[in-house]
Amino acid sequence: MPRIALVTYDPRPEPSKDADLPVLVAALREAGADARAEFWDDGDVDWAGYDLAVIRSTWDYSWRAEEFTAWAERCGKVTRLANPAEVVRWNTDKRYLGELAAAGVPVVPTRYLAPGDPADLPDDHEYVVKPTSGAGARYAARYTPEQHGSAVRQLEHMHAEGLTAMVQPYMRGIDAGGERALQFFGGRLLHASRKRAVLAPGTAFDADKVAHPGLEPWTPTPAELSVAERALAAVPDAPELLYARVDLVDGEDWQPRVMELELVEPNLFLFLHPESLTPVVEAVLRAAGR
Repeated sequence: MPRIALVTYDPRPEPSKDADLPVLVAALREAGADARAEFWDDGDVDWAGYDLAVIRSTWDYSWRAEEFTAWAERCGKVTRLANPAEVVRWNTDKRYLGELAAAGVPVVPTRYLAPGDPADLPDDHEYVVKPTSGAGARYAARYTPEQHGSAVRQLEHMHAEGLTAMVQPYMRGIDAGGERALQFFGGRLLHASRKRAVLAPGTAFDADKVAHPGLEPWTPTPAELSVAERALAAVPDAPELLYARVDLVDGEDWQPRVMELELVEPNLFLFLHPESLTPVVEAVLRAAGR
């Protein structure tokens, strides 16, 4: 009987927002595995006692990035970790977008402003400021050139916390075509979803945001699938990925560009795609050596 840890976080005092986790634990147990949900930062967990640890919903990692990546490296030394620790460290810092662009992958144009850098912000188009380590639109906001002062205050706040900022043009195509998420599992396309724009004009960077507004199933176009596959092929050293999500938006030419490559803890949206539960379980069991 394979022992499988589905790695999550402790959201107390709030209830967990991972609706898929109990469903996946139950399905793996029904398939013959000893599956358990474990908090990544629980010092009492014996990770070596598991055949496989699958990072599923460690949704507090973005503001504990160094602590989290150190845990991933320790865990990966005593059991099989999916995805591998080196992938986790690379993917927790969105400066990987620059590496994808250098490899010829179409991405959203991105500049980076580290602490100490001047507030070099656009003065001729709407833009987005967000951290290189972030999730759920945390510390993300969109600005017009006339809102320069507000954007500078956000940069000052982020830099005071030691965060590097990303500056991207606001991709207007998202208002018409939304953001598409192509989910891969076990090396093949699992399903795809689309959501509406997350960042509303005038919303403060530190305000709570709905991470997946208007989520609905989506059938990816050949162009979207091609860009997603090119992005995954450009991951350094072509590691074996159990899961991956590629988030795409349309550029000014209406061609898909990578907004984000999520290789750490992507929401699977199984509640939206219940037919995907079986192939996910089968892929996890294979990874565990079943």
